[in-house]
Amino acid sequence: MLEVKRVSKEYQAPDGPIPVLAEIDLRVAAGNSVSIVGPSGSGKSTLLHIVGTLEPPTSGTVLLDGVDPFGLDDRRLAAFRNRRVGFVFQDHHLLPQCSVLENVLVPTLVGRGHEDVGRRARLLIEQVGLGARLHHRPQELSGGEKQRVALARALVQNPALVLCDEPTGNLDHASADVVTNLLLDLHRQHRTVLIVVTHNPGLAARMDACCTLSGGRLQVG
Repeated sequence: MLEVKRVSKEYQAPDGPIPVLAEIDLRVAAGNSVSIVGPSGSGKSTLLHIVGTLEPPTSGTVLLDGVDPFGLDDRRLAAFRNRRVGFVFQDHHLLPQCSVLENVLVPTLVGRGHEDVGRRARLLIEQVGLGARLHHRPQELSGGEKQRVALARALVQNPALVLCDEPTGNLDHASADVVTNLLLDLHRQHRTVLIVVTHNPGLAARMDACCTLSGGRLQVG
C-alpha cells in the first residue's frame, strides 16, 4: 500500500520559494496501477521522485506498507529504496559495458542479495522475451529491447512499488505497445503498486486509475 498524505514541495530561489506541489493526496493498494498525466513542468517527475524516496517533500508524509522512508537515516533509506522501489525511466540507463544479465543484476549488488537472485534475473529476462540475449550488451539491442531490460531490472528485487517515468517516451509505436503489454503483464504477476507518468494517452488509459497533475494539485479520476 502506498499512501501520500498532504505532500507539498517547493524549491528555494533568490526571489523566494517556488511552489511545485500543493498538498497531494494519493492512496494506491498493492496490485493496483495509476497513471499521472499533465502538462510539462507541472511537477509529475518531482512527485515521482518524492514517492520513490529520491528527494524529500517540503511537508507531508509518504508511507509504503506503513513505513515512512524519510524517517530513516541515510543508510537505511538507501537500503529501503534499493529493496522496495523499482524504477523505469524514459532513458533505460543501462551500463554499456555490462551484459543484459549483468544490467538486470545491478540492483542486487548493494547489500545482501537473496540466494536465488540469479535465477530470478534469468526468469525475468525470459519473461520480457530476451532469454536469447543474456550476454548481449546494450549496443547490440534495439531501443525497445533496452527498455525491456530496464523492466526486468526494476523487478529483480521484488519491490513493493514500481515507478515509471515516460517508459515509452523514446520508443516507436510498435515497441511502445510491446513494452506497455509487458509492463502490465509483469505488474499483474507481481502485484506491485504501479505508478506511471506519461504523455501517452493510450498507456495512461490502461492503468486502473488516471490522475491529472496541474497547477501543483492532483485530481484523481
